[in-house]
Amino acid sequence: MAVSPTVEGGRFTVPDASESNTLGDYLRARRGLVDPADAGLPATGGTRRVPGLRREEVAMLAGVSANYYLRLEQGRDRHPSVQILESLARVLQLDDAATDYLLELATPRPARRRRRPRPETVPASIRQLVQVESLPAFVEGRYYDVLVANDLARALEPNLRPGLNRLTSMFLDPANRVLYPDWDEITVQLVANFRSAVGSDTSNPRFVELVGELSISSERFRYLWGRHDVRAGDGMPMRIHHPQVGDLTLSRNKLAVSGTERQFLVVYHAEPGTSSAEKLALLTSLATPAAEPDRQLGSVLEQAAIGPLTSDSSRPLNVSAINRQAPTARRAGPSVREAQRS
Repeated sequence: MAVSPTVEGGRFTVPDASESNTLGDYLRARRGLVDPADAGLPATGGTRRVPGLRREEVAMLAGVSANYYLRLEQGRDRHPSVQILESLARVLQLDDAATDYLLELATPRPARRRRRPRPETVPASIRQLVQVESLPAFVEGRYYDVLVANDLARALEPNLRPGLNRLTSMFLDPANRVLYPDWDEITVQLVANFRSAVGSDTSNPRFVELVGELSISSERFRYLWGRHDVRAGDGMPMRIHHPQVGDLTLSRNKLAVSGTERQFLVVYHAEPGTSSAEKLALLTSLATPAAEPDRQLGSVLEQAAIGPLTSDSSRPLNVSAINRQAPTARRAGPSVREAQRS
């Protein structure tokens, strides 16, 4: 049986870790995704009753007995050797991230007293950094809850605000299907990243609540969670169809917040010199308070110099560049019409 949330007394619950069979569930899900032809098996010509590889085929290709592999899937043997796990990873065509996840599932975990979950607190210095950051930035917790976000992040995506969760917003808010043209691929990546981040630690009440809610409310999430995909990283370019500035492509990078339990600072950025960079600058101007233009004009003055402006600089200012750029700074970026034409 999969580790699936159930509803008891109006609350989501999952089986205790000692009762669940995460290793067997993972092996079963992954063999169902392997094409027998890709595994080097000859076509039999008959109709296969189940998708992917049969248990005995996995056992044969991995060099273990069919009975032993059956015990693994049924949870009767939960701690196979690393050599056997690596053989199974090869047969199941797992990449490095998925192989690491498989090894983690089979690693004995010391019994720990279940503690009451504590609220996730973002360090004060990181809160300040997010607010002064000139790019869309936010901090997410271990279970993808948005803990802190700046104005530009909220201008980019309204759901990036404290108190909301990236997973529930992506799957349950229909507006995100319009905001993200590649919604299907983004959801695949998001769920695979989430499973990789959580690993085998599935007893936390926040995890139980989140996966339970999404499994009941979203057919798409339920399907993706059942695939057991695992991917590390979250930095692929992302296309956004923004209602104010039009289409833009941004990269997203995560930086671990030291001194916390898996909090990440997430920053969006565009490739310099592209139309996406221009549109992001426009969005910045739209989300910037009225007091910002003077600071932006100072940036224009610095950029207009031929070389950096230092106290002993003898390089002349490019006055024509200042004259060209100052009006832009005063109105805090290109016009909506200009950005959408690019």
